[in-house]
Amino acid sequence: MQHTAKIFSGTGSQYLAEKIAEQADYAPGKITIQHFSDGEIQPIFDESIRGDMVFLVQSTCSPAENLLELLLMIDAARRASAYKVVAVIPYYGYARQDRKDKPRVAIGSKLIANMLVAAGADRIITMDLHAPQIQGYFDIPVDHLDSSAIFIPYIEELKTENLTFAAPDVGSANRIREIASYFNAEMVICDKHRKRANEIASMVVIGDVTDKDIVLIDDICDTGGTLAKAAGLLKEKGARSVRALCTHPVLSGNAYANIENSVLEELVVCDTIPLRQQSSKIKVVSVAGLFAKAIRNAHANKSITSLFIHSQLRNR
Repeated sequence: MQHTAKIFSGTGSQYLAEKIAEQADYAPGKITIQHFSDGEIQPIFDESIRGDMVFLVQSTCSPAENLLELLLMIDAARRASAYKVVAVIPYYGYARQDRKDKPRVAIGSKLIANMLVAAGADRIITMDLHAPQIQGYFDIPVDHLDSSAIFIPYIEELKTENLTFAAPDVGSANRIREIASYFNAEMVICDKHRKRANEIASMVVIGDVTDKDIVLIDDICDTGGTLAKAAGLLKEKGARSVRALCTHPVLSGNAYANIENSVLEELVVCDTIPLRQQSSKIKVVSVAGLFAKAIRNAHANKSITSLFIHSQLRNR
């Protein structure tokens, strides 16, 4: 017996949930998010979900409020006798707090995982975690989607001759190496040193970029400082052009100004987070189709391996 699938959206991802539901060919579920005058949140499902497989779409940008809203939606779904509750989190906030990198700090991503499981989530579907090992923080299944499935076709359409991929830091090297292998292209690394969060002290380029068309790839663009500095340094070292692809457009602080004033040809981002404003250099590609496939396959108990880059490499 296959249970009915229903997709509901939190406040933070309604724009994306509608596109996912359309491409998955499911009718968007009806839900009301009530706000009390003191800021308290109460989600109310406006239709029966008894015995249904419920997919709750909510990115945790503006992390405190959207995360709490998601937790309350999960709890409400469990209490409404849903068969399974799947938290679809295109952008998983607090993922940068994945370890104790200094004394007396929290491991925020582990705490969030505990909260999601405690609230009653049966499964998590997310994309491009800042640290892939965060999947191990959960004692429930995690489908960790890869934006490479979206970015690879985009790069192929560029038809660039001297294509070289750049990692904006050493931690991104493995991600970039896989994509570079797909295109049989070279890669370089921009090794950065930070004084504190969102502030870069120094950066060096490891590798030759002379007369190359560089594609920088990262999972998060926060203030845009790293990308702007890396792009400028790559151009100084002889790169012919530099563009960047980033999954999650957090774009906080002076990010839009940093991108506009940089030497980047363009910044291509996914719609896991809505843009706060428009920019002539920022282009958005949608993850709706990828999440729709993952949701359909999860509903039908089918594999989602075909959605990952290693599957594409194996089938070439």
